[in-house]
Amino acid sequence: MRIQSIEATAREVRDLDISQPRIVTSGNFASPVVLLGAILAELPEARLHALNAQVDLPLHDGVVPETTFVGPGYRRHPRLSYLPCRLSMVPRLFHGPLPPDVVVLHTTVPRHGKVSLGVEVNVLPAAVEAARARGALVVAQLNPRMPWTFGDGEIDVADIDVGVEIDAPLRTHQAIAPAADAMAIGALVAAQVRDGSTLQAGIGEVPDAVIAGVVERRGLRIWTEMFSDGVLALEDSGALDRGVPVTTSFVFGSAELYAWVDDNPRVRMARTEVTNAPSRIAAQPGMTSINTALQVDLFDQANASRIRARIHSGFGGQTDFTVGASHSDGGRAFMALRSWHPKADVSTIVPLVDEPVTSFQHSAVITEQGIAWMWGMDERGQARNLIEHAAHPRVRDELWEEAFALGLA
Repeated sequence: MRIQSIEATAREVRDLDISQPRIVTSGNFASPVVLLGAILAELPEARLHALNAQVDLPLHDGVVPETTFVGPGYRRHPRLSYLPCRLSMVPRLFHGPLPPDVVVLHTTVPRHGKVSLGVEVNVLPAAVEAARARGALVVAQLNPRMPWTFGDGEIDVADIDVGVEIDAPLRTHQAIAPAADAMAIGALVAAQVRDGSTLQAGIGEVPDAVIAGVVERRGLRIWTEMFSDGVLALEDSGALDRGVPVTTSFVFGSAELYAWVDDNPRVRMARTEVTNAPSRIAAQPGMTSINTALQVDLFDQANASRIRARIHSGFGGQTDFTVGASHSDGGRAFMALRSWHPKADVSTIVPLVDEPVTSFQHSAVITEQGIAWMWGMDERGQARNLIEHAAHPRVRDELWEEAFALGLA
């Protein structure tokens, strides 16, 4: 790895003389914004591939935002190039139809011949390998503030062509206190979590409420694509099995959380092909997957991706974990959501989703109204449970009418 200035690195990328280079970079809260800004400023056109891109990415008019999971920085962008893909399958894209021309990483500073990808491993190891295989350029923003994490994100400096030393603060997320309906949902989900279960822990009001409800459990494990500060609360309460590493692919949270993961052998950062492989998920004991959606219909089909046909997010890991948890010994896949959408002012339990389906065949659908068990029910039983136990009372009569019309009652 050569250490050079940000200006020299930007010129080196420009001098590759590729008409519209595909740049694969760190997403979420780990995007190397400073280095990307300098590189993109030198390129009249580029495709910038980032998962869950945030609003601080430096996009000029010649940049095509490319992703398999749309974050707030790319959402409703007029040039968005969205590729439908399960998160577990994204790494294969880099070795096939989406070969990287440049990979721009955000890493720690080197030690003992390696750097760490810190809080964002995800699909990046595969991108680096694909770049190395085709002679593409790999550059890194070397940041002394990036936490050192162990696992698949530890990369030999020999696999990086250029390093640029940039001291920049990491973005953080501060959780808000869950609202009453989220607390009700969280309590219902938490009641289903047994000692010794393995959790897929996400971010947001409902996952935070679930975590608050399981701090008294013991022997819990974490196998997830990402986690936030809730896992730190479980660690502090003694709920986690200290003999099993906390396995994740990226971390998204507070400065306190980043300090905890730094140099912590309890945390194992794994590449997406590992964390999101349904077979690996299924191998976890009592795997309990908790996902959410925009809509669930009377056939237990969930739309978590689109609003009025326009992409809002993407598959993410929902399909991977729904399938994996359903196959786990003692595992269950829960769909947790409010019964009434507060912004759209509509029911989230609908007769039939009018958007592409993200996932289906959940163990149960849980709202603040109650638990609607799906597993083992025939389709009429599923519809009945959704109407009686998950739907808001304001729409139950209407849903019964639709159920009759659909042959579900």
